[in-house]
Amino acid sequence: MIFQALAFYLFALVAVGSAVMVISSRNPVHAVLFLILTFFNAAALFILMGAEFLGMILVIVYVGAVAVMFLFVVMMLDINFAELRQGFLRYLPIGAVVGLVLLAELLVVLGGWTFAPDASASVQSPAPGLEQVTNTRALGLLIYTHYLFLFQGAGIILLIAMIGAIVLTLRRREGARRQDIAAQVARRPADSVEVRKVPSGRGV
Repeated sequence: MIFQALAFYLFALVAVGSAVMVISSRNPVHAVLFLILTFFNAAALFILMGAEFLGMILVIVYVGAVAVMFLFVVMMLDINFAELRQGFLRYLPIGAVVGLVLLAELLVVLGGWTFAPDASASVQSPAPGLEQVTNTRALGLLIYTHYLFLFQGAGIILLIAMIGAIVLTLRRREGARRQDIAAQVARRPADSVEVRKVPSGRGV
Protein backbone atom coordinates (compact mmCIF):
# COMPACT_ATOMS: atom_id res chain seq x y z
CA MET A 1 0.00 0.00 0.00
CA ILE A 2 2.83 2.41 0.79
CA PHE A 3 4.49 1.74 -2.57
CA GLN A 4 1.21 2.31 -4.42
CA ALA A 5 0.60 5.57 -2.54
CA LEU A 6 4.10 6.81 -3.32
CA ALA A 7 3.73 5.83 -6.98
CA PHE A 8 0.36 7.60 -7.14
CA TYR A 9 1.71 10.86 -5.70
CA LEU A 10 4.77 10.67 -7.94
CA PHE A 11 2.80 10.15 -11.16
CA ALA A 12 0.18 12.72 -10.13
CA LEU A 13 2.83 15.33 -9.31
CA VAL A 14 4.64 14.79 -12.61
CA ALA A 15 1.34 14.85 -14.53
CA VAL A 16 0.25 18.15 -12.96
CA GLY A 17 3.69 19.70 -13.44
CA SER A 18 3.92 18.65 -17.08
CA ALA A 19 0.35 19.88 -17.70
CA VAL A 20 1.35 23.29 -16.36
CA MET A 21 4.39 23.27 -18.62
CA VAL A 22 2.17 22.50 -21.63
CA ILE A 23 0.38 25.84 -21.29
CA SER A 24 3.38 27.84 -20.08
CA SER A 25 6.07 26.71 -22.56
CA ARG A 26 7.05 29.30 -25.13
CA ASN A 27 8.32 26.71 -27.58
CA PRO A 28 5.39 24.75 -29.11
CA VAL A 29 7.57 21.67 -29.65
CA HIS A 30 8.41 21.59 -25.95
CA ALA A 31 4.70 21.99 -25.15
CA VAL A 32 3.83 18.91 -27.22
CA LEU A 33 6.63 16.92 -25.55
CA PHE A 34 5.28 17.88 -22.13
CA LEU A 35 1.82 16.84 -23.36
CA ILE A 36 3.19 13.39 -24.19
CA LEU A 37 4.70 13.19 -20.70
CA THR A 38 1.32 14.12 -19.23
CA PHE A 39 -0.37 11.32 -21.16
CA PHE A 40 2.19 8.79 -19.96
CA ASN A 41 1.67 9.72 -16.31
CA ALA A 42 -2.11 9.68 -16.71
CA ALA A 43 -1.82 6.19 -18.19
CA ALA A 44 0.26 5.13 -15.20
CA LEU A 45 -2.45 6.45 -12.87
CA PHE A 46 -5.07 4.42 -14.76
CA ILE A 47 -2.94 1.31 -14.36
CA LEU A 48 -2.60 1.94 -10.62
CA MET A 49 -6.40 2.14 -10.39
CA GLY A 50 -6.73 -1.26 -12.08
CA ALA A 51 -7.92 0.13 -15.45
CA GLU A 52 -5.16 -1.34 -17.60
CA PHE A 53 -7.25 -1.12 -20.76
CA LEU A 54 -7.76 2.64 -20.43
CA GLY A 55 -4.07 3.12 -19.67
CA MET A 56 -2.96 1.23 -22.77
CA ILE A 57 -5.55 2.99 -24.95
CA LEU A 58 -4.25 6.33 -23.67
CA VAL A 59 -0.70 5.40 -24.62
CA ILE A 60 -1.53 3.81 -27.98
CA VAL A 61 -4.11 6.31 -29.25
CA TYR A 62 -3.14 9.63 -27.70
CA VAL A 63 0.62 9.25 -27.37
CA GLY A 64 1.19 7.02 -30.40
CA ALA A 65 -1.10 8.89 -32.77
CA VAL A 66 -2.55 12.21 -31.62
CA ALA A 67 0.42 13.71 -29.75
CA VAL A 68 2.94 12.53 -32.34
CA MET A 69 0.76 14.03 -35.08
CA PHE A 70 0.68 17.31 -33.15
CA LEU A 71 4.45 17.19 -32.89
CA PHE A 72 4.96 16.66 -36.62
CA VAL A 73 2.42 19.35 -37.50
CA VAL A 74 4.07 21.88 -35.19
CA MET A 75 7.52 21.05 -36.52
CA MET A 76 6.48 21.15 -40.20
CA LEU A 77 4.34 24.30 -40.18
CA ASP A 78 6.14 27.61 -40.35
CA ILE A 79 3.95 29.55 -37.91
CA ASN A 80 4.84 33.01 -36.69
CA PHE A 81 4.05 32.56 -33.00
CA ALA A 82 5.16 36.10 -32.17
CA GLU A 83 2.35 37.38 -34.37
CA LEU A 84 -0.14 35.04 -32.74
CA ARG A 85 0.74 36.35 -29.27
CA GLN A 86 0.12 39.98 -30.20
CA GLY A 87 -3.55 39.86 -29.15
CA PHE A 88 -2.86 37.99 -25.92
CA LEU A 89 -3.27 40.96 -23.58
CA ARG A 90 -6.41 42.10 -25.36
CA TYR A 91 -8.20 38.79 -24.78
CA LEU A 92 -6.68 38.13 -21.35
CA PRO A 93 -9.68 39.47 -19.31
CA ILE A 94 -12.17 37.36 -21.26
CA GLY A 95 -9.97 34.29 -20.90
CA ALA A 96 -9.59 34.91 -17.17
CA VAL A 97 -13.37 35.16 -16.74
CA VAL A 98 -13.92 31.91 -18.66
CA GLY A 99 -11.20 30.19 -16.61
CA LEU A 100 -12.75 31.34 -13.32
CA VAL A 101 -16.17 30.08 -14.42
CA LEU A 102 -14.73 26.66 -15.31
CA LEU A 103 -12.83 26.55 -12.00
CA ALA A 104 -16.02 27.36 -10.09
CA GLU A 105 -17.91 24.60 -11.92
CA LEU A 106 -15.16 22.08 -11.13
CA LEU A 107 -15.18 23.06 -7.46
CA VAL A 108 -18.96 22.71 -7.29
CA VAL A 109 -18.87 19.27 -8.93
CA LEU A 110 -15.97 17.98 -6.83
CA GLY A 111 -17.40 19.47 -3.66
CA GLY A 112 -20.81 17.94 -4.25
CA TRP A 113 -19.25 14.56 -5.00
CA THR A 114 -17.03 14.66 -1.92
CA PHE A 115 -19.42 16.01 0.68
CA ALA A 116 -22.69 14.44 -0.49
CA PRO A 117 -23.22 11.20 1.48
CA ASP A 118 -25.35 9.59 -1.23
CA ALA A 119 -23.28 10.74 -4.21
CA SER A 120 -22.15 7.22 -5.12
CA ALA A 121 -25.76 6.00 -5.13
CA SER A 122 -26.72 8.58 -7.77
CA VAL A 123 -24.62 6.90 -10.44
CA GLN A 124 -26.92 5.52 -13.13
CA SER A 125 -24.97 2.39 -13.99
CA PRO A 126 -22.04 1.65 -11.67
CA ALA A 127 -19.36 -0.63 -13.02
CA PRO A 128 -19.35 -4.17 -11.59
CA GLY A 129 -16.47 -5.31 -9.44
CA LEU A 130 -13.30 -6.79 -10.85
CA GLU A 131 -14.11 -10.13 -9.23
CA GLN A 132 -17.15 -10.44 -11.53
CA VAL A 133 -15.86 -9.24 -14.91
CA THR A 134 -12.67 -7.71 -16.26
CA ASN A 135 -12.43 -3.93 -16.57
CA THR A 136 -12.40 -4.13 -20.37
CA ARG A 137 -15.65 -6.12 -20.44
CA ALA A 138 -17.24 -3.83 -17.85
CA LEU A 139 -16.31 -0.76 -19.89
CA GLY A 140 -17.73 -2.30 -23.05
CA LEU A 141 -20.98 -3.26 -21.30
CA LEU A 142 -21.46 0.27 -19.96
CA ILE A 143 -20.60 2.09 -23.18
CA TYR A 144 -22.53 -0.11 -25.62
CA THR A 145 -25.63 -0.70 -23.47
CA HIS A 146 -26.49 2.01 -20.95
CA TYR A 147 -24.58 4.86 -22.61
CA LEU A 148 -24.94 3.81 -26.26
CA PHE A 149 -26.80 6.94 -27.40
CA LEU A 150 -24.37 9.23 -25.58
CA PHE A 151 -21.48 7.36 -27.18
CA GLN A 152 -23.02 7.74 -30.65
CA GLY A 153 -23.74 11.41 -29.93
CA ALA A 154 -20.10 12.00 -29.02
CA GLY A 155 -19.06 10.37 -32.31
CA ILE A 156 -21.44 12.62 -34.27
CA ILE A 157 -20.07 15.71 -32.52
CA LEU A 158 -16.51 14.69 -33.40
CA LEU A 159 -17.55 14.07 -37.01
CA ILE A 160 -19.15 17.53 -37.22
CA ALA A 161 -16.02 19.09 -35.70
CA MET A 162 -13.82 17.30 -38.24
CA ILE A 163 -16.00 18.44 -41.16
CA GLY A 164 -16.02 21.99 -39.80
CA ALA A 165 -12.23 22.04 -39.51
CA ILE A 166 -11.90 20.83 -43.11
CA VAL A 167 -14.36 23.44 -44.39
CA LEU A 168 -12.65 26.26 -42.50
CA THR A 169 -9.16 25.37 -43.72
CA LEU A 170 -10.08 24.44 -47.32
CA ARG A 171 -9.43 27.61 -49.32
CA ARG A 172 -8.88 28.19 -53.00
CA ARG A 173 -5.41 29.63 -53.53
CA GLU A 174 -4.20 31.30 -56.68
CA GLY A 175 -1.71 29.17 -58.57
CA ALA A 176 -2.47 25.99 -56.60
CA ARG A 177 -3.15 22.92 -58.72
CA ARG A 178 -6.41 21.14 -58.01
CA GLN A 179 -7.66 17.81 -59.26
CA ASP A 180 -10.49 17.91 -61.80
CA ILE A 181 -12.06 14.46 -62.02
CA ALA A 182 -14.37 15.35 -64.94
CA ALA A 183 -11.49 16.68 -67.02
CA GLN A 184 -9.44 13.57 -66.33
CA VAL A 185 -12.26 11.24 -67.33
CA ALA A 186 -13.00 13.21 -70.53
CA ARG A 187 -9.35 13.28 -71.56
CA ARG A 188 -8.56 11.68 -74.94
CA PRO A 189 -5.32 9.98 -75.96
CA ALA A 190 -4.79 12.57 -78.67
CA ASP A 191 -4.73 15.34 -76.06
CA SER A 192 -1.92 13.82 -74.04
CA VAL A 193 0.09 11.59 -76.39
CA GLU A 194 2.14 12.95 -79.27
CA VAL A 195 3.77 10.53 -81.70
CA ARG A 196 6.89 11.76 -83.47
CA LYS A 197 8.85 9.99 -86.15
CA VAL A 198 12.52 10.53 -85.43
CA PRO A 199 14.96 9.89 -88.31
CA SER A 200 17.45 7.12 -87.73
CA GLY A 201 20.63 8.29 -86.08
CA ARG A 202 19.22 11.56 -84.83
CA GLY A 203 17.90 12.41 -81.39
CA VAL A 204 14.82 14.27 -80.45
